[in-house]
Amino acid sequence: MLSQFTDRQGERLTLKDYIPVGGVYPVGRLDRDSEGLMLLSNHGLLQNRLSDPAQGHPRTYWVQVERIPSPETLAALAAGVMVQGKLTRPAQVQYLPSEPVLPPRVPPIRERKTVPTCWLELTLREGRNRQVRRMTAAVGHPTLRLVRVQIGPLQLADLPPGQWRSLRGAELQALGQGLGLSL
Repeated sequence: MLSQFTDRQGERLTLKDYIPVGGVYPVGRLDRDSEGLMLLSNHGLLQNRLSDPAQGHPRTYWVQVERIPSPETLAALAAGVMVQGKLTRPAQVQYLPSEPVLPPRVPPIRERKTVPTCWLELTLREGRNRQVRRMTAAVGHPTLRLVRVQIGPLQLADLPPGQWRSLRGAELQALGQGLGLSL
């Protein structure tokens, strides 16, 4: 689905098809081939702080990549790689010990029987367009599946695709505290 409430072409599902709450807007986006946690808000200052690259709030992704990256490749991702002529900020990168339990992806990823895949956990503190995909491609490990699992202290946990819920008091407080806001 499109990670906004309207589709100018009128051909795709949007957040409006899933979220029956008015007056909220997505804080950041997921590209068409990505999935996972989205935060919606009607709080302008919160949206601004979460969208401002200078704030450097963390976003964590589970990334399925082609082939098994070497420790040197993971170190390069962690140190920063050149993407569109600019070095990315340092990131946290680690192998996931096992494939995460996720609902099936629709449509499924492309699979090649002779090419192994693995899952990484990647935490960024900047949000460039298609950054994770570009970073993994830059080190020779194209992204096959990308799932955002955390924004600051907020976690996707077991929220099913297409479902939503309001933030709990403790989550709202932790999010505000991390951004220097009283929510």
